[in-house]
Amino acid sequence: MRKKNTNKKIALVAGAYDLPFLTRDALKRAGWDVFVIGLKNFYDEKLNPDLVIRLGGGGRAVRAAKRLGISKVTFVGSLGHPDLSDLRPDLWTLRALITFLKYQRGYDSMAIAINKIMEKQGLEVVAAQDLAPELAFDTAGVKTRAKPSAADKKNIERAIQVSHTIGREDIGASVVVDKQVIAVEAAEGTAKMLDRVVAMRDKKRKSSGVFAKMTKPGQDLRIDIPAIGVDTVNAVAAARLKGIVVNTKTCFVVNKEAVIKQANTLGIFILALDE
Repeated sequence: MRKKNTNKKIALVAGAYDLPFLTRDALKRAGWDVFVIGLKNFYDEKLNPDLVIRLGGGGRAVRAAKRLGISKVTFVGSLGHPDLSDLRPDLWTLRALITFLKYQRGYDSMAIAINKIMEKQGLEVVAAQDLAPELAFDTAGVKTRAKPSAADKKNIERAIQVSHTIGREDIGASVVVDKQVIAVEAAEGTAKMLDRVVAMRDKKRKSSGVFAKMTKPGQDLRIDIPAIGVDTVNAVAAARLKGIVVNTKTCFVVNKEAVIKQANTLGIFILALDE
């Protein structure tokens, strides 16, 4: 009889902002022994990681994981869009970059490359939201007091369609629709895309339209994970939009309680969908 794997050790590679804190705490509540690896110049010092490495110093992290008997790793927190030319790779990272550059054509292919690199080292890359479901909306439906109107539902349908289109081409995960497509996410990221929408919309106009951040078709959610937070809600309100659409189970909600509370305060609806 095959012995059940009881190894509950995991390495959490932490980038910027609050998500590493929330993920670490959620994993601990789920019974995981979490070894936190902070990425220098990205992680928040209050995280107090067990190990700090620079972006090109992956060899130290791999050796530490093996020494501690860790076989699983998860990546959370923003790196923005790091410039590969800024890397000062150690020998392990230099070898890994050969694999990375072989596959890297966009974010989806980047995830494939990172997973292959980790697998060669005997490390399984896992999605934090699979191990700690509290990090995402686990059921479909409206999560706020505000509900989408009939007009909103038409915008939602269009936003889903456009999100899937740009997602299949590995362009981005976010779109703003108000009868027509107002903006799509590209290399600048979601926050800057919403900044563009805020700048172009009349602050006195009646709110209309939706912001959708959907999982891309075939997206590897172990590396490139969509996320929303209180800042997202604030930006949507500033852009005079009426609501936010995300997927269940596959979109991080950074501080879920605070996100819903702020959305209720600002009259923004949040809709989670299984599709």
